[in-house]
Amino acid sequence: MKKTIKFLCVAVLALGVCSCAQKPNTLSKAEQAQGWELLFNGVDMTGWRDFNGTELTNGWKVVDGCIQAPGDGSDGSGYIVTDRKFADFELVWDWKLTHGGNSGMIYHVQEGPKFSVPYVTGPEYQLIDNDGWEEVNAPAKLQPWQRLGVDYAMHLPDEANMPVNPQGQWNTSKIVFDNGHVEHWINGVKILEFQAWTDDWFEKKNSGKWADAPEYGLAHEGVICLQDHGDPASFRNIKIRELPHKPAAEVKSLFNGKDLEGWELFGCMNMYVDAEGNLVTENGKEQEYGYLGTREYYKDFDLSVQFKQVSNGNSGLFFHSFVTDYNIVNGWQCEVAPQGCDTAGIYESYGRGWLVQIPDEKETILKPGEWNDLRLRVEGDHVQTWLNGEPMIDINDECFAKSTGRIMLQVHDGCDIVVLWRNFMLQEL
Repeated sequence: MKKTIKFLCVAVLALGVCSCAQKPNTLSKAEQAQGWELLFNGVDMTGWRDFNGTELTNGWKVVDGCIQAPGDGSDGSGYIVTDRKFADFELVWDWKLTHGGNSGMIYHVQEGPKFSVPYVTGPEYQLIDNDGWEEVNAPAKLQPWQRLGVDYAMHLPDEANMPVNPQGQWNTSKIVFDNGHVEHWINGVKILEFQAWTDDWFEKKNSGKWADAPEYGLAHEGVICLQDHGDPASFRNIKIRELPHKPAAEVKSLFNGKDLEGWELFGCMNMYVDAEGNLVTENGKEQEYGYLGTREYYKDFDLSVQFKQVSNGNSGLFFHSFVTDYNIVNGWQCEVAPQGCDTAGIYESYGRGWLVQIPDEKETILKPGEWNDLRLRVEGDHVQTWLNGEPMIDINDECFAKSTGRIMLQVHDGCDIVVLWRNFMLQEL
């Protein structure tokens, strides 16, 4: 009788184990109810493509229910990305590396001809066989910021409490990005957390590897990227659960009236705060383009600001903008210029030029030499402007909805340009 009971118990336990085991690349009913979705279906590469491409051409393929990197990528090639963009999320995946293997999961990646590789915009959860890499590459040693689990070149994990399975076995990692709060997990253990876009975050960004990558980590949304860094790597059970975005409820001042905290200079211009607490922008001695940009990105917002054109007010209020090279700004400009030059019209620096100019009869709304009230509202594909309380333009363009970036003040090239600014008030939407 005891043997029979023991046999039944073992059988029940065996059935229990079998019933709990979940087939790879599937979602349980509970996960579906919680909002999880698969980024890999286990059969083909649907939903993935080359970085900066429209299809998959670089050798990634499905083998035995896993996405496999071919292992012939490099620092400048071998990246695949999701078709969709994600903002706030919980992302979980299984991964397995070869001996000495090196790969990574990158998120909030921005695409376009100005960005040749994903990591100059997107933060990376580093995947690497620490010991194996050092054996293969001896006598080279990994720097602490290059090791497994790091927020690459930014934040370090607690390695003493990292439960890592041996090379060649599956590990499960997780990234949580919740309105700027970030966590890295491995095999069920949280190994690091930090808050993005704080003073400490910007100090790390501007003092290390990313000092010459001005747009690194600023985007609040983007595609998710897998890296082939020259080593075969396998991935499965890639699933994501989007988290609600929580825009700041309060109206935010972008300028404190005392100094330029929260702003960054690109190109050549003079800028300072005068005795009345106004932000002054003017030509530098080189008389080239200059830009003063917010250090953070803003996507959907309602911004009001006051400006006074002291002399030759050829300037602009850029939005959804990013910087390349010394003073090349890409994005859209709400024009600020002398009378007769379409102040509050929308100009695109990508190549299309004027998207919409203001009607001639509205040119007199601008008050030269006096304070003017400018309002810019950007929501999805919809952009509106007002000048001194009067509606100026109202335009829909799908490119707005696909973009994000800095707010920037321009000083045009030329001479004798002086513009004063104050009362930057922004409400995120």
